[in-house]
Amino acid sequence: MKGFAGFPEGPVRMTPIPAPFFTDLLAMIDHLGELKITLLAMWMLSRQDGPHRFLFLPDLRGDADLLAALESPGLPGPQALEDALERAVIRGTLIAVRTADPGEVYYFLNSPRGKAAADGLAGGKWTPDRAHSDAPWVERPNVFTLYEQNIGMLTPMAAEILRDAEKEYPAAWIEEAMRIAVERNARSWKYIAAVLERWKTEGRGRGKPYAEGKRKRDSEGEYADFIEH
Repeated sequence: MKGFAGFPEGPVRMTPIPAPFFTDLLAMIDHLGELKITLLAMWMLSRQDGPHRFLFLPDLRGDADLLAALESPGLPGPQALEDALERAVIRGTLIAVRTADPGEVYYFLNSPRGKAAADGLAGGKWTPDRAHSDAPWVERPNVFTLYEQNIGMLTPMAAEILRDAEKEYPAAWIEEAMRIAVERNARSWKYIAAVLERWKTEGRGRGKPYAEGKRKRDSEGEYADFIEH
């Protein structure tokens, strides 16, 4: 049996698990593969940004670690994956949307947001961004690590501010705002918060491709007032 080294010291990025999972769903699940794919799906989807969060079957099939985690005696990884997904869909935890292309199946969490995205995809109201779904479970440095590496010491107060920020903004926004702060030699949370608030009120990129909008704002120095010398 492979041993577990233990959880790391200090703040770590947490995965939100809806309370009904523990109060209702957990008691219903009677299959280990279904339990694993349910928890993994919540973790994978929580690491995505954007209005449409989904899992793509070919991506899941291509992940060797995932297949190994689901494999059981007499049931190879690919078959175990599809069996676990089917159980989760029948249970009502996940929603599956199949496209006209064979093998193209998209999975959404059965929540109001997930239902709306699934209905929109099935109705042709939006097209999946494949770049959005590629390896959505790849672990990136969390905001606490990024703060310590680029801004300063992670005090209890700073950790609490970061937790609140994670609830309000996508992780990718916080990461990008920190990168901008470093590039402009404005290593303070006050500056980062100003960038995030501007994106929240005016839109990230103001309707332009983000890279173009960011370069224009940086050259104009819109956030200069928030630089602490």
